[in-house]
Amino acid sequence: MSLFASTSVVNTYVDVILPLALPKCYTYGVPEELAEQIQKGQRVEVQFGKNKLYAALVYAKHQNKPSYPAKSIISVLDNISIVNDFQLQLWDWMAKYYVCTLGEVMHAALPAGLKLSSETRLLLNPYYEDNFAELNDKEYLIAEALSIQQELSIDDVRKILNQKTVYPIINSLLLKRVLYLKEELKQKYKPRTVSCVRLAEPYRSDSETLKSAFEQIGTRAAKQLQTLMGFIHLSKEQKHIKKQDLIQAADTNHNTIKIIEKKGIFELYDHEVSRIGLYEDEIIEHYDLSEAQLKAKEEIKASFEEKNVCLIHGVTGSGKTQVYIDLIQETIDAGQQVLYLLPEIALTTQIITRLQKIFADDIAVYHSKLNNNERVEIWHQTIENRKILLGARSSLFLPFNNLGLIIIDEEHDTSFKQQDPAPRYNGRDCAIYLGHLHQAKVLLGTATPSLETYTNAHGNKYGLVELNTRFGGMEMPEIILVDAKEEMRKKTMKSHFTSRLLDELKEAIGRGEQAILFQNRRGYAPTNSCETCDWTAECVHCDVSLTYHKYSHNLRCHYCGYSTKQPVECPACGSATLKIQGFGTEKIEDELQLFLPEAKTGRMDWDTVKGKHGHQRIISDFEEKRIDILVGTQMVTKGLDFDNVGLVGVLSADNLLHFPDFRASERAFQLLTQVSGRAGRKRKRGKVLIQAFNTGHPVLKEVIENDYLHFFTREQNERRDFSYPPFYRLIKITLKHVKRQNLHEGAQFYAHQLRKKLGGRVLGPAEPGIARVRNYYLMDILIKLERKKEALAFAKKTIESAGLELQGQKGMSGIKINVDVDPY
Repeated sequence: MSLFASTSVVNTYVDVILPLALPKCYTYGVPEELAEQIQKGQRVEVQFGKNKLYAALVYAKHQNKPSYPAKSIISVLDNISIVNDFQLQLWDWMAKYYVCTLGEVMHAALPAGLKLSSETRLLLNPYYEDNFAELNDKEYLIAEALSIQQELSIDDVRKILNQKTVYPIINSLLLKRVLYLKEELKQKYKPRTVSCVRLAEPYRSDSETLKSAFEQIGTRAAKQLQTLMGFIHLSKEQKHIKKQDLIQAADTNHNTIKIIEKKGIFELYDHEVSRIGLYEDEIIEHYDLSEAQLKAKEEIKASFEEKNVCLIHGVTGSGKTQVYIDLIQETIDAGQQVLYLLPEIALTTQIITRLQKIFADDIAVYHSKLNNNERVEIWHQTIENRKILLGARSSLFLPFNNLGLIIIDEEHDTSFKQQDPAPRYNGRDCAIYLGHLHQAKVLLGTATPSLETYTNAHGNKYGLVELNTRFGGMEMPEIILVDAKEEMRKKTMKSHFTSRLLDELKEAIGRGEQAILFQNRRGYAPTNSCETCDWTAECVHCDVSLTYHKYSHNLRCHYCGYSTKQPVECPACGSATLKIQGFGTEKIEDELQLFLPEAKTGRMDWDTVKGKHGHQRIISDFEEKRIDILVGTQMVTKGLDFDNVGLVGVLSADNLLHFPDFRASERAFQLLTQVSGRAGRKRKRGKVLIQAFNTGHPVLKEVIENDYLHFFTREQNERRDFSYPPFYRLIKITLKHVKRQNLHEGAQFYAHQLRKKLGGRVLGPAEPGIARVRNYYLMDILIKLERKKEALAFAKKTIESAGLELQGQKGMSGIKINVDVDPY
């Protein structure tokens, strides 16, 4: 008998989801004393395998005894269900549609703090102040042991308490923030701070002494007097006065504030602005929509009378967010919840500030950079009916119980698609299905709709609302195409910059404006090779060249993370003629300091935004004008709103247009249009310079003329001719193995099994452009299906049966099969 088996009479059984890739749910018996307590959606402690313990989720409760001896659950971890029926229906749909298991969906959906296992390591929260008085005896024993031993396993906890049921106690300590899971210490909770100004003592507590502060400054220091007067005026309206607000309101600068601080009148401090904590700044009670925005809002509401999904196609800067805010207000006034989805964490950090000014504490933010305790806290707040939840794609998994509106901003963005691991889901499509489950309205918003979405809107499946003018009468930016080939011929190029771009940058900075430069490649240079023997630095784990990063002076693989020092001589021939070729964001930032030494530059790419506050730090620096030129990858194209950007430069449009992918033109149009939209947002018409060698490409003409309809019609015709989405559905299957020969034989066998039933719909197998990643060789198979439900269901069944056939072949059981439905 198992160590954890129960001797109680069992008449009740539960099917549970384990956080593992199991083909179906596993059945456990429920001890009689727990039968009344247990309910669907609760977590239970169970043994699976050889004495390994997991927090599993109750999927169904019944009286049907399984065909195998059922182990008993050990304990119930929750007083209430943490997952509701809506979520379980969504998980079911995702597992079936994306050809994965419920366990894989559960693993993606639940915060790590709700997924305990016997391998979990526990540590004392370093910010907990030894206030053990609030703990019961058993909690106190664990906390005391952690203060001595630093780290405990689940088994250690069992031994200390001399009992097997410990998950409820650990769960309680997690909720009280006494302890952390080990991986959480990598992202310790540090609330966002802003630099603020206040009066130093005695001026702060005794207003009568302010007279002496004015005397100390004297009548000659007009700028200092102006700054102090500006502070006094702001202090009547705001409790915490941000340094940047004072600079703008008093028309002053950092140096003047510093001088007043040295005189002992001002004091600078960091004020915490926690995204989960209370909102303390001024709340805007009322704002007015423009006539075009009001018309769009009414058209959306009229569309919702007939259809559950509506697309608002609004040009960049048209004020779509203000329309969203009005609709959010109406939804929460009706007592319903709102989910606001954004593709990037960078966008959540900027838009949360705008929304909090309207909705204050009604809104919470949820994304992967929050630590596990914060995510669990928001999970419980959602159960308790938190009104507005804003976040990236993972926020659609939250336990909404009264969802009325889902907003999917920048719906076209590829970041909504999960690549690895399974489930490889599209956040936009899953959110639409979630809306269907809740009978909620779904609003898609973008300036550059995906072809699938615009086809649905034109086919009358979705509502369509157009917003074709910029808010406040602002003009669309002037877009200029710069012929890099011609400048190369005339020898007027300076490295990767045309003379026109450098001249425009100088003029923009001279006018006190800021600029954004876009290059969709991070790092310094993508290739490092020997001019003598043609050796190229390649990853030892992947079939890809290593990218040189100047800051760390190393070569790094962007696929597996492998890094090595930059060699001083060629490892193959010993020559010192090593040359770095190509350019990324790091090199652009570096060369700007040579060509424009007076400009303050910053960079926004994956390397600079690591950590929870990386996005916010760079955005704040640019907003507060501590950066003149922001260099970035596609992160800078996504809906960010800066009011002083006079110029946007695209360094290489050719890289976007000539990418070997059927969506290359669509993505190029979207990225170029979106990054162009960052120019001239509020004060004056902006300017966009696009550098290209192939200036005759039709996408460039459509971007310059802002002609989405022409682009859509041309691209749609090409997709129809070559059987691509939105007219056909794609399923991409990637097979992986550490031995190339085994993989090739297995891929041929697998493709043959598919062709038996799917015929010519199956293309491949073929090696992808990068044929080895993380020591695994790769082969791709593509299935093109007509857009019929029965065809998709039949294909999925065939994929699963072919997989079972492959796993049964000698020497093929080690081949991994990754299925990606609707690859992006």
